[in-house]
Amino acid sequence: MEATKQKKANFVGDGIIIFHDVAGAMKGERTVRAAAYEVKLVAPPPELRMGCDLALEINLVEQAGIERLFKEKSVPFVSIMPLKKNASQMCDIVKVTDFGKWVMVKAGNMKLSFEKGSGLIVNVSGGGCPDIPYLNAEMVDKPLASAPHPNVLGYTLCATMLQRAYEEALSIYNGGGVS
Repeated sequence: MEATKQKKANFVGDGIIIFHDVAGAMKGERTVRAAAYEVKLVAPPPELRMGCDLALEINLVEQAGIERLFKEKSVPFVSIMPLKKNASQMCDIVKVTDFGKWVMVKAGNMKLSFEKGSGLIVNVSGGGCPDIPYLNAEMVDKPLASAPHPNVLGYTLCATMLQRAYEEALSIYNGGGVS
């Protein structure tokens, strides 16, 4: 746990990788995480968007290694660039709203709401992907700790964003607070 905190404390996030499409951004994230690079999936500032509303925030000192990795693994991307001080802020993918008895965690267009006291998932909504009704049926009325992971149940962008919301909700419920 302490090593993870130290790793996150060292994350500078002074670079950004822009992708052609959402699938490329998701593949890029999986690839760099598997190689143990610290990255953050973000919505890039409007002036850097190029058709995809997902990007990876990276430590720029790792650019050469990530470019080499992408070449080896055939991960297409538009560019890797430094984030300028005057660039707009990155948009966090995950937002949390506390409704007193319940907490709603929103990741992208997906929302997961749970009861604070029990950790029971009370609602899954959003997106527009065809797997949303299935994800809802499989997750609602189940405790966070034993609910199936959305990225195991579905393979769409909605399932990926719901996985982000699920991970954040689980962290909040387990006392980790908002990350």
